[in-house]
Amino acid sequence: MVQWTDFERATIQGVFSKIDHSSVGHQALARCLVVYPWTQRYFSKFGNLYNAAAIVGNSKVAAHGLTVVRSLEKAVKNLDNIKAEYADLSVLHSEKLHVDPENFRLLADCISIVVAATMGASTSSWLSRH
Repeated sequence: MVQWTDFERATIQGVFSKIDHSSVGHQALARCLVVYPWTQRYFSKFGNLYNAAAIVGNSKVAAHGLTVVRSLEKAVKNLDNIKAEYADLSVLHSEKLHVDPENFRLLADCISIVVAATMGASTSSWLSRH
């Protein structure tokens, strides 16, 4: 189990409270599907994912991106029990959907990039105050 410091808790919760969940989720999932096209195989029911414009304009990508960020919100609110928070999702993604675990790292990287780009310099100034 991860032991969070007060600074880490404040940072995670502070950054997460400042992001637009819908926008970040959509941009991050779209980025993942564009930059790592093999991840599209899990979204065959989403319709047109033939190019970057189609992916960015796809309402199902936007909706699922929001679902991802809402799931992250649950973890942020339950930092001391993340493993239990994600137990059912883990089973779903590994046993039913057969998602390669590496794809979660790729999506996490995309989320980090989008959050950093969205918050820009405000992230540095916020972190320096806490």
